[in-house]
Parts: sequence; structure tokens; C-alpha cells
Amino acid sequence: MTSLLEVAGLTKHFPARRGTFATTSSDDAVVHAVDGITFSIARGETLALVGESGCGKSTTGRLVLALLEPTAGAIRFDGVDIVGRGARDLKDLRRRAQIVFQDPFASFDPRRRVGDSVVEPLVAQGRRPEAQARRDELLTMVGLDPAAAHRYPHEFSGGQRQRLAIARALSVQPDLVVLDEPVSALDVSIQAQVLNLLADLRTQLGLAYLLISHDLAVVRHVADRVAVMHLGEIVETAPAAELYSLPRHPYTQALLSAVPDPDPAIERSRARIVLEGEVPSPLDPPSGCRFRTRCWQAVDRCATEAPELRELTPGHAVACHLA
Repeated sequence: MTSLLEVAGLTKHFPARRGTFATTSSDDAVVHAVDGITFSIARGETLALVGESGCGKSTTGRLVLALLEPTAGAIRFDGVDIVGRGARDLKDLRRRAQIVFQDPFASFDPRRRVGDSVVEPLVAQGRRPEAQARRDELLTMVGLDPAAAHRYPHEFSGGQRQRLAIARALSVQPDLVVLDEPVSALDVSIQAQVLNLLADLRTQLGLAYLLISHDLAVVRHVADRVAVMHLGEIVETAPAAELYSLPRHPYTQALLSAVPDPDPAIERSRARIVLEGEVPSPLDPPSGCRFRTRCWQAVDRCATEAPELRELTPGHAVACHLA
């Protein structure tokens, strides 16, 4: 499969100050939100980006959509580098890449009827004449009655609002959809319905997904490949089935050990990895391997040399000296 999205050395640092009363440039600090990550997404593929809160997943999603300007690195969408381009040059990207946000209520204007919100991207693209017919088609596509277009966001359940958010993202017929924690705000019983809808739409429309999530149980059932992110860096990437059966990085092993097993007998006998210590600050990440301060396998080399993401088997790369 050819790559739709290619990211190389992507970096995003946010300026910050070390103290409330800092006044000089020497007091300035930098938040290492994303630090030199590289990945690609093929057409029709789902890549899941997983990790703890604050590791840089959502920032990555906004960077690839050009909602944030990167500090360094390249982002190529369908072979075209989009970094540093103006609003006019990005108009085609705005149509071909969309996002579904985590909170399906906060992402809608409570004063607008949902039908108007669903086709708002079409109107912004100058396609108002086709918006009416497209609106009814979109609502049907996500399992809602077209008559619901005249209602307001507060009249819908959380799962229905997320369906509306998906319909809005699909209104301009994108090639790539960034799913930023799309089911984390929903009840477990509704999560499966939304995930099944996303899977059906991917098959039907040939979509590529960048799925951002901290829920490894969700990722397991929908992703083709998984990239594990820790403190701004990707530490492991592999096909989903292989990552779950044979995790190579200690951080990935710890994450997977925290996922409960539905079988009570297996759950009682299962060994868990409990990480000790505090998560390092992105203002001052550790030298060498950024996971070493919580890693039970760390050696002296881990403190002085940052491990490179190296391929151990075809498609399975790990950033660990001991892997």
C-alpha cells in the first residue's frame, strides 16, 4: 500500500517559564511535547497512537492536520510537504483530512441545529448548494434519522452526538480522519457501536484513520498497526496482533499488563507490572532513555545514550538498548 501520510522527525516544543516571576530569557523553558517522531499511514489503514495522558498524542494529531505549526520535521500528505504553507495552500488538506474530537458535546455549537453543524465544512469549502442533500445522506450513513437535523445538540445522547461528529468529519469526503479519543467519553455499551460504525465506514469509503487513544483494549480491535508513545517519543511500533502477543519495549509491556482480562481465572493469575516513581516532566525529560527512571531493566547505558527506534523484525521497531 502507498503512504497517504508520512511524518519524519516531527517535533513540537512549546515555550514555558520555569517560575511565576521569571523575567529573563535564561529563565525560559521548553515543553517537549513531541520530539522527533517518524511514522506513516497507508491508504485505508488504521494506525493507533497510544500512551499515557500528556505524552503528546493529541498534539501529534493537530500537527498532522496543520492546526499547529511544528518546531521541526516534515509532514507529507499524499507526497506534498504541508509544513509552513499558508491557509490558501492548505485548502485541499482541509478537505482531505478531518478530525473527530474526544468530547462530542463540546465540539458542537449548542445554539445551532445539528444539521447546520454537520454540513458546516461543506459550506466553508464553498459547496453550499449541495449541503442540503448531503446532510440527509450523512445522517443516514451514521445511523440517524435525517429528521434529526432540525434538533439541537443537547437533545442527543453522547453516542448520537459522536455519530453526528463523525458525519460532520465525513461531509467533505476526506481520505484521512484523525480520531482523538473518539469513544473515551462514552459508556462501554455505546463504545462498541461507535467503533463498529467507524470500521464499517472505513471499509465502505476507503478511509485511513489515525486513532489516538489510551485504551489498549479499544485499539486492539480496530487498529492495523500500533505506535506506542512515551514522553514525546515513539518507543515501539508494530502490527497490532504482534504488538499484543510479543511486546518488546518495557513501557509497552507495562501498558499491556494493566489491561484487564475478561476471563476471571486468567485475570487472577496474571502478572502485572507496576511502574514506580513519578512520570518525568516534559519540561525537563531525563537524559538518555526517557523511560529509564521507571524502567526495572535500566542499565548504565540507558542514562547516557538515547536509544534509536530500530527494526527488530519486519514492521516491528523498538527504541530500547536491551530489546
